[in-house]
Amino acid sequence: MLSQESCDFLARFMNAASPSGYEGGASAVFRSYLRDSGISVSGDVLGNSIATLNGDAPLRVMLAGHLDEIGFQVVHISDEGLIYFRANGGIDKLNVPSSEVDILTSGGVVPGVIGKKPIHLLKASERDTAPELSELWIDIGCESGDEVKKRVSVGDPVAFRSNFKLLGDHRFISKGTDDKVGAFIIAEVLKRLKDRSLNLGVVGVATVQEEVGLRGAAPSAFAVDPAAAIVLDVGFATDLPDIPHQIWGDVKLGGGPILTRSCDNNVIWGQMLRDTAKRFGLPYQESAAHRATGGTDAARIQLNKSGVATALISIPNRYMHSQVEMCDLRDVENTIELICELLASCSGKESFVL
Repeated sequence: MLSQESCDFLARFMNAASPSGYEGGASAVFRSYLRDSGISVSGDVLGNSIATLNGDAPLRVMLAGHLDEIGFQVVHISDEGLIYFRANGGIDKLNVPSSEVDILTSGGVVPGVIGKKPIHLLKASERDTAPELSELWIDIGCESGDEVKKRVSVGDPVAFRSNFKLLGDHRFISKGTDDKVGAFIIAEVLKRLKDRSLNLGVVGVATVQEEVGLRGAAPSAFAVDPAAAIVLDVGFATDLPDIPHQIWGDVKLGGGPILTRSCDNNVIWGQMLRDTAKRFGLPYQESAAHRATGGTDAARIQLNKSGVATALISIPNRYMHSQVEMCDLRDVENTIELICELLASCSGKESFVL
């Protein structure tokens, strides 16, 4: 299971702010952890974090998980001292009112709350309708726009307030588990493989700007030029009421990582994952993608140069794109073990040509 050091890193990483395009806080935590573990890590002009093991090997496998999270951006400061904002990534407007947020300014973090008219002042027709983001504002406790402008500027990114917490024996909640949990797994895989014999090169990339169009995956894949890639992201846990299993399948927290079959997944590479899980007695869950081209970094990496053999591993996640996303530590640990054993067993002469 995860060590105390790893659990402490998980908490720091989840609590670090990383709205898309402004991922510096989480990137710093990720890079520091790897460097403290004796692993060299570098960045690029977009902010991707890239770490390599056995870099001289002719066959390279890329591990990719994005560390950006959904958030907001300041667009207007009113005379009354209220801050208006836009979405940065796929925001569920039902979850936004009354959220606590942090505005990431050049002078530091400015805390605030997202406000709206109280229910008592709403028309009957408005009470059952989610407000538009343009009808909400951030309140930082100032009495005028001039006072706000001394602390906040138009364009400043906004993150949900840090809230990592363990629940029960195995589960945790946090904003931004989508997909810092995937980047966390990459860091742990690199750390565990550092002193193992490898026949291939392993390049771990914590990508940026996934939530706004898979933007970090393309240039990092071009730079790494891998033969194969494993993409870590979150997937829908369907062990909740009113989720039709005939559409979304059967996926539960604690049941193991989700291995997907779709056009984004190379058949040979995917079968190697399944064979490794069976050989080591590691649990996993199956999923059929609900669309031909998925909304993860796998779709972008797969089409790099002349093509990359990609496999998507998803961590079961409840309440996706909310401030209280939930994952299970057992799924995290089983995913780490699965990837480590697969990569350690590779000969370096694999072919993924179909």
